Amino acid sequence: MSNADQLEIDKFSALAHRWWDPNSEFKPLHEINPLRLDWIDNHARIAGKAVVDIGCGGGILAESMAQRGARVTGIDLSEKALKVAGLHKLESGVAVDYRHIAAEDLAAEQPGAYDVVTCMEMLEHVPDPASIVNACRQLVKPGGWVFLSTLNRNPKSYLFAIIGAEYILNMLPKSTHDWAKFIKPAELARHVRNAGLDAVEVMGMTYNPFTKVYTLEQDTDVNYMIACRREA
Repeated sequence: MSNADQLEIDKFSALAHRWWDPNSEFKPLHEINPLRLDWIDNHARIAGKAVVDIGCGGGILAESMAQRGARVTGIDLSEKALKVAGLHKLESGVAVDYRHIAAEDLAAEQPGAYDVVTCMEMLEHVPDPASIVNACRQLVKPGGWVFLSTLNRNPKSYLFAIIGAEYILNMLPKSTHDWAKFIKPAELARHVRNAGLDAVEVMGMTYNPFTKVYTLEQDTDVNYMIACRREA
């Protein structure tokens, strides 16, 4: 629990009961999930592989990966979110193993146990994102994949992700994000290198407020993802 912000955990715990409502505060996660799922699957071919989703919350990504045939473990530090994930698993019948454990602790417990590690929309909510990236490197098998996503830190991301999403469009609750915790691609790339991972692809994700559609593009000014591999 040392690399956790209790205020962040409490914030998402308070909303946990709305996780699977596609019209709730988690609507953006539901809308981007097909894009990130396809992107992950296109790289890693997850069917039949052992996958761990760090910061799984209510299980939106974890369940969708399991539906594609992956053997998925989802971990989070919000017990309420994990309870919601467990209840939804019972309704959907999708097999996911949920655990209340920190990434660093799981890495110490099960080093090299996973073919694929995902950590999406979570790094900007922890005090030490580099520690999470290191845990990802420890968890993944040689030759395996690590997928990370977060928010860029620049004036455009403040305008779009804070002012636009939280205050104008009301897509997210106010104070969902702290702009100072956003991570520039160069900073995340440095964490990736320092952890001993190789960055394979950086992909941006953009939102058109007029069409209300998310798309994957090379524009990394706001949301972006990095696909990494551990050397075999």
